[in-house]
Amino acid sequence: MAVEHPPAMPGDQTRIHNIGYRSYDGPRLGRAYARRSLYSQSLRGAYGLGRSVKSKVLPMLLFAVMCVPAAIMVAVAVATKAHELPLSYTRYAIVMQAVISLYVASQAPQSVSRDLRFKTVPLYFSRPIETADYVQAKFAALASAMFVLTGAPLLVMYVGSLLAKMGFAHQTEEFAQGLVAVALLSLLFAGIGLVIAAVTPRRGFGIAAVIAVMTISYGAVSTLQAIADAHGSTGAIPWIGLFSPITMIDGVQSAFLGGTSAAPGGVGPSSGQGAVYVLVVLGLIAAAYGLLMRRYKKVGL
Repeated sequence: MAVEHPPAMPGDQTRIHNIGYRSYDGPRLGRAYARRSLYSQSLRGAYGLGRSVKSKVLPMLLFAVMCVPAAIMVAVAVATKAHELPLSYTRYAIVMQAVISLYVASQAPQSVSRDLRFKTVPLYFSRPIETADYVQAKFAALASAMFVLTGAPLLVMYVGSLLAKMGFAHQTEEFAQGLVAVALLSLLFAGIGLVIAAVTPRRGFGIAAVIAVMTISYGAVSTLQAIADAHGSTGAIPWIGLFSPITMIDGVQSAFLGGTSAAPGGVGPSSGQGAVYVLVVLGLIAAAYGLLMRRYKKVGL
């Protein structure tokens, strides 16, 4: 006859295991290290490095699309022994603005939307990183990624011009002016893209919103400038250019960086109007940073 044993009480199965947990006594790397790590991770992520193959396709494709026309122009200039490049350094980003807009639209949500969607932002702020560190790292990473995107074709053009034995001093001056222009463009576009993307945790909505802001503003401004030019109101053309990010950069470089304006009739801002352009661009960059700080202070609570 089987003997029934009484069921074991929960306390009878309790065990205490010494698994060797010890407190950390090593160096504390602090906020600066955390900020650099977040910047590095975000910059790599902007080109899909350290992520899946699928994540690398679009940014690398856009990078190639930006550089291939520059390489073609260099090849033509070298083959024909031209004395000037077909397109100036300051004009290149304006011509390729659709590719640049698509890049920031795809990578700004990738940089911030996932953190919002999976609610990992408060974990960043637990310690030692603070709101300013997070915003600075994300802003700097996307601006750096865009500077690589827009500066690489200019470098291709510059090297090609030297191979074609064009004037060294002239090409170096124009190359430096082009780099200043794309640096401003990178900061402005990164700020606008991140502000829009930080509004929603849904990456698809962020992409659509950034594309809409960039394309609709440029289309509206270009249309209004064409209407003003057709009616002879050329004085209004530079002021209308203040309402689109790409036309603002075009105005700054045509006023101070030796560029030719892409506005109808080539009507660019004067030096006084160019100063207003610079103030507006810098103000928008500062405003974007301030809005991101406010947004993440609320999210991190």
